[in-house]
Amino acid sequence: CNYYISKEIEVDLEKAFHWYQKAAESDHVDAMFILAGYYYNGEEIEKDLEKAFHWYQKAAENDHVNAMFILACHYYSGKEIEKDLEKAFHWYQKAAERDHVDAMYILACHYYNGKGTKKNLEKAFYWYQKAAENDHIDAMFNLARHYYSEKGSKKDLEKAFYWYQKAAERNHVNAMFCVALCYNNGKGVEKDLEKALYWYQKAAENDHGDAMFSLASHYYIGEEAEKDSGKAFYWFQKAAESGDEKAMLFVAFCYNDGEGVEKDLEKSFYWHQKAAEGGDEDAMFSVAFCYDNGKGVKKDLEKALHWYQEAAERDHVKAMFCLANHYDSGEEMEKDLEKSFHWYQKAAERDHVDAMFNVALYYNKGKGVEKDLEKAFHWYQKAAESGHERAMFNLAGHYYSREGAKKDLEKAFYWYQKTAENGDKDAMFNVAFCYNNGEGTEKNLEKAFYWYKKAAESGNEKAMNKLVNHYKNGEGIEKNLEKAFYWYQKTAEGEKI
Repeated sequence: CNYYISKEIEVDLEKAFHWYQKAAESDHVDAMFILAGYYYNGEEIEKDLEKAFHWYQKAAENDHVNAMFILACHYYSGKEIEKDLEKAFHWYQKAAERDHVDAMYILACHYYNGKGTKKNLEKAFYWYQKAAENDHIDAMFNLARHYYSEKGSKKDLEKAFYWYQKAAERNHVNAMFCVALCYNNGKGVEKDLEKALYWYQKAAENDHGDAMFSLASHYYIGEEAEKDSGKAFYWFQKAAESGDEKAMLFVAFCYNDGEGVEKDLEKSFYWHQKAAEGGDEDAMFSVAFCYDNGKGVKKDLEKALHWYQEAAERDHVKAMFCLANHYDSGEEMEKDLEKSFHWYQKAAERDHVDAMFNVALYYNKGKGVEKDLEKAFHWYQKAAESGHERAMFNLAGHYYSREGAKKDLEKAFYWYQKTAENGDKDAMFNVAFCYNNGEGTEKNLEKAFYWYKKAAESGNEKAMNKLVNHYKNGEGIEKNLEKAFYWYQKTAEGEKI
């Protein structure tokens, strides 16, 4: 029906209330809803929540959609009425079925989270879609997520991008970031880093922390965007100030290296500490390192150990190794070889190569752990296979002398040669010795001479002595007494030193 209100009628809320009440009691549904509002807000009458909910309930039961929605919201929040998620779900569903768009969205959320009903991703998807098609922006975003992650629907990256973009164009900040990610990675749309940067910028300008960090990273690396240390620092700092711990680390790096900002070790330490206090294990390690070396802060070994320990307990491998080193050295603290071994082993098990070597040494010498040559051999082998030169040398020694492993001269020669090729003078001598005596390889005096010479030139005195004999006797090289004397003289000089 139509309502005509004359301008000549003076506003009188008491009379309005009177007639709304009369109409409500005569089953006028809109009047029931308005009357509920009067009681709820205490307009011109004493506030009465019991009567307010009575009339909201009456209106809802008579198909008033907004009453259904308000009733559902109150049952959900438990505000001024006993919380009841099942009743909330019931009324959201009733309102959604009568095309209330916010109810559609909230109903979808209830199905998604299993609130007031059994979790059902397919029904969640259905209602997100209904709400999205009715221009509900959060529904558009959640619908996109369903298409992207295959929750309640078949995965469809193109549809995901479509809905992310629809929401982004209506200023949904998380959607802006997701559109940027799609363009950045070519997901659901052709890869376009220029457009990715545009949407990262849009989201960043709307205080999206991850977008700030991503934008800063692009400027920092110069990936498809002109490298700009100043802009990188600006956005890293913005993200850091919003609580992003990764960004705090990069702000610290920028201050440490003077990238995009004047170098300032104290500010670098400040941001490392902020990130560490937020639980970032890389930052904890950096704080420990700063205290350990007096970088940007007064040196304090006790605090360094505290932060190494904090980071190590969160599986930071370098922190484990540094902590082990401190327990090993006993510098300004009580030496504790058992704790040292514990942390070396933890780091070794996480593929820290120097730690592998140290674990092998500890087993080899019975240091901080019971001596075990087989375990020493195992860790030397692990470290050697990971490129640790001294481990290669020691592994060769184990194969040569049958310590913790079956004697194998060919493998000993292999590892001595690997180490020699990396410039180790003692390994060069041993390779020469193997060639000289035909151990682990075919005897070859020329190659023996070559490696003795390499070792001698690198300062190995035993190799110098061998060279004297090779030149003197013409072994593997033409006899040359002058050169024999030269190397004899070199060994004599070494003995004097």
